[in-house]
Amino acid sequence: MADPPFDMAACLTRVRAGEQEAATALVARVHPLVLKLVRAHRAVGVADDDLVQEVFLAMFSRLDRYTVHPGVPFEHWLSRLAVNVCIDALRAESRRPRPRPLSAAASSWLEHLVEDRAAPVEDALAARELVAALLALLNPADRLVLTLLDLEGQGTSAVAAATGWSRTLVKVRAFRARRRLRTIAARLAGERHDQPEVMRSPLLEGRDGEGA
Repeated sequence: MADPPFDMAACLTRVRAGEQEAATALVARVHPLVLKLVRAHRAVGVADDDLVQEVFLAMFSRLDRYTVHPGVPFEHWLSRLAVNVCIDALRAESRRPRPRPLSAAASSWLEHLVEDRAAPVEDALAARELVAALLALLNPADRLVLTLLDLEGQGTSAVAAATGWSRTLVKVRAFRARRRLRTIAARLAGERHDQPEVMRSPLLEGRDGEGA
C-alpha cells in the first residue's frame, strides 16, 4: 500500500507546536532540496554538511516568519532561505585571501579560451578548476547568478523565484557579471582589458532563456 501524500501544512503546524517527530519528518522531506542547493552554491571552504546544518538552523529559527500563500509551496520559501545562507557564506569567503595560482593545466586551458581555440577533452578537469577560480574572484551575487543561469541552466524566472530578485534584475546582474568575468579572464591571460570580445564560452557569453 502506497504511503499517504505528505501534508506539509499539517507538519509545519506540528513543528511550530514543538513536536520533535514532526521536525524530524520535515528535515527528511526537504533534505534533498537543501543539499542540492548547498552543493550548487556553497563557499569553497565550507563543507556540504556544515552548510546544510546552517540552513536547517535558519529554517527552524525563522519558521514563525513563514506565511502560507496560495499556490506557493513551502519549498519556495525554503529555497530562498537556503540561497541567502549560501550568499552569506560566499560573502565570508570573499573576504578571505585570493585563491592560489592556477595549475599549469588550468593556465593552458585559459590560453585556449582567450585565443578561441578548442581545448582537448582530457583538459576537462583543468577547465573546471579554471571556472571555479574565475567565479571565486567575483562578488557573491555575481557568482550566484552565473552559477544558476549558466552552470545549472536555469531560466530567469526560476532564478528570480530562488533569489527574490526581479527578472529584469537577474538579467542585468548576469550581463554585468559576465562582463566582469571576461575582464578577469583577459587579465589572468595577460590580455588587454579592452579586448574581452575574444572570449568564447557558455559561461562567459551567457544563457538567459526561460528553461525550467
